[in-house]
Amino acid sequence: MTTRPETKKTSPVIESRDQLVASFARGEKAPDRWRIGTEHEKFVYADSDHHAPSYTEKGGIRDLLDALTEFGWEPVMEGDNVIALNGADGSISLEPAGQFELSGAPLENLHQTCAETGRHLEQIKAIGDRFGIGFLGLGMWPDKTRAELPIMPKGRYAIMLRHMPRVGSMGLDMMLRTCTIQVNLDYSSEADMVQKFRVGLALQPLATALFANSPFTEGKPNGMLSYRSHIWSDTDPARTGMLPFVFEDGFGYDRYTEYALDVPMYFVYREGRYIDAAGLSFRDFLKGELSVLPGEKPTLDDWNDHLSTAFPEVRLKTFLEMRGADGGPWGRICALPALWVGLLYDQSALDAAWDVVKHWTIEERQTLRDSVPKLGLDAPIAGGRTLRAIAGDVLDIASAGLTARNRTDASGSNETGFLDPLREIVRSGKVPAELLLEKYHGIWNGDVSKAYEELRF
Repeated sequence: MTTRPETKKTSPVIESRDQLVASFARGEKAPDRWRIGTEHEKFVYADSDHHAPSYTEKGGIRDLLDALTEFGWEPVMEGDNVIALNGADGSISLEPAGQFELSGAPLENLHQTCAETGRHLEQIKAIGDRFGIGFLGLGMWPDKTRAELPIMPKGRYAIMLRHMPRVGSMGLDMMLRTCTIQVNLDYSSEADMVQKFRVGLALQPLATALFANSPFTEGKPNGMLSYRSHIWSDTDPARTGMLPFVFEDGFGYDRYTEYALDVPMYFVYREGRYIDAAGLSFRDFLKGELSVLPGEKPTLDDWNDHLSTAFPEVRLKTFLEMRGADGGPWGRICALPALWVGLLYDQSALDAAWDVVKHWTIEERQTLRDSVPKLGLDAPIAGGRTLRAIAGDVLDIASAGLTARNRTDASGSNETGFLDPLREIVRSGKVPAELLLEKYHGIWNGDVSKAYEELRF
């Protein structure tokens, strides 16, 4: 989740709703300026007993952050606590229970993205080895209860932890027990954003299926392939979901602004602290009628903070975020941006992908979203088929898009090779969670702790 950086710049006060709409238009970039921003989270655990280290314990999360400054990372403070790091490769931040997240820099091609991922994993492994700490690539803790997990000292998390149980049964699980891979991509115009948003939203369940990697809860199979995705179904309905309005005529920046204004607030950030505004209305804030800051109007920074508290399957800021995938190993961290760059960054591929999904109804899209956490590639799509029937075709479209981009490395290889882990999933017919379940019932002999050996970065 977003870490608010300290800044001495004064953010403009919002005087009209038009400024909110215009904030999305400022994200427009010519195609030659489109970039790729990849985010990936991983669980942190002690080698000795697999517990999740606290922030303050010896060799714990704070010590890990401090040690990473050896690689040139600069600390970001909240009060007296280091809660993030900034550097040439983006930023390292903490999820609520200490999950480590790299929010990568905006890069030109997937070769750079995978190299960045490699540097990050090599750095955390080097520091982790020093402290007896490991990092796990899964979508959900395989064995931890909520009570066994620490809480990081970030103000926004304290507010969210209080608020989540009021609006859903699994919001605390989302915060404490899950990890994801995401990719952030650019658009050139409002029309381009709309087409990319629609394709990304309709096909997000396919990404969920291909990356499904969370079949265990508290040491046992949970009946799902992506329990992380299932968790989002009862986290907070006011800020999650498939956003049917995205497919309606007239959708654009204005309509997304209306949606975001209807998302209840979490907080307002002032002078280094988070003010609890959970459940309050940003519309009231615009009128200077927010009860926790009477008479004060929001700034553009407040609006950007607020946008970061909506959690739909695809999210709009000044770029589009693809949010459907479980956490996983290095190869799949590289494969997720390859999938979406291939589909969205070449117009012919984007048009072909839209042709695959454009006739799906609202009900069919929702049924697919609801069934994919349990069924994976066997989730139903329009026409009585399943995701399995289109997965190979969609990967072919993505491959064609990457081929058309023709971004090569020093050896002359283009970006299509980064799709290979997904092609193997389609070829085998088994998503990652199904392979883990086979091991659980086979060579692991019902012992999920084996995941710490096999899935360690």
